[in-house]
Amino acid sequence: MARLEVDGSKSIYYEDLGGAGQALVLIHGWGMDNRCWDGVILPLQAAGHRVVTLDHRGCGRSDHDFADLSIAAIARDVVALVDHLDLSDVVVNGWSLGGAVATHAASLLGERCAALVLTAGASPIYTQKADLAIGGMPEDVEGNVAAMNEDRVNFLTMLATAICAKPPTDAVLASMAGAFLNSSARASATLGELAHLDQRDMLMGLDKPVLSFICGQDGFVSPDISRWVAQNHPRATGVEFPESGHAPFIEEREGYLSALNDFITRL
Repeated sequence: MARLEVDGSKSIYYEDLGGAGQALVLIHGWGMDNRCWDGVILPLQAAGHRVVTLDHRGCGRSDHDFADLSIAAIARDVVALVDHLDLSDVVVNGWSLGGAVATHAASLLGERCAALVLTAGASPIYTQKADLAIGGMPEDVEGNVAAMNEDRVNFLTMLATAICAKPPTDAVLASMAGAFLNSSARASATLGELAHLDQRDMLMGLDKPVLSFICGQDGFVSPDISRWVAQNHPRATGVEFPESGHAPFIEEREGYLSALNDFITRL
């Protein structure tokens, strides 16, 4: 197992899975771990990409006792991993809250980031703003965090059932619920950041290609947020899966891989 110290004696878990071509860092969603990407890793390698995955601090096999579990701190971990592996022209791909991490990491990486991919990404916002009425409400996020902290096991088990638009197999559901339950109880603070997240200036300041995956049946990230990215970033492309829930790399695997590979090939 590969580990990288990022905060004194604390460390994160990562996998550099190899490949001779375009470096691609896959950033999982809140409460998950890098195993969520297993269904697309081999095809991405077969397409020639160098695939790197990691577990957020507080998730999976990374240490759970970090003092700082913020989106910004996780983004700095991504940058530290890119530095450690001496990657250049890297594509960062973030799913769900990992989209906010990816946007922040892309901003920090600057010219070393070749492109940004938002897979049903919770970026640049998650809740409605005074000048942009898309997404949920801050109090909804705060209420969910409170409910999770009150009854974590039942809340997270229920949450896993809502990821896919169509019921997944029992094995897939168990895997997602297990990842949630394996995350740090303190990681609820990371989720709580989405209540007031606003990365619009950060995202619009990225002069690089952006791919936004839009999931029409997404019950976690409003499809309108993903559409906003595609419609407003000057270098963005949108790919929509009308029947997909929150995990297109599971629910629309072949179409997802085709669109992602096509995007990377055109860089």
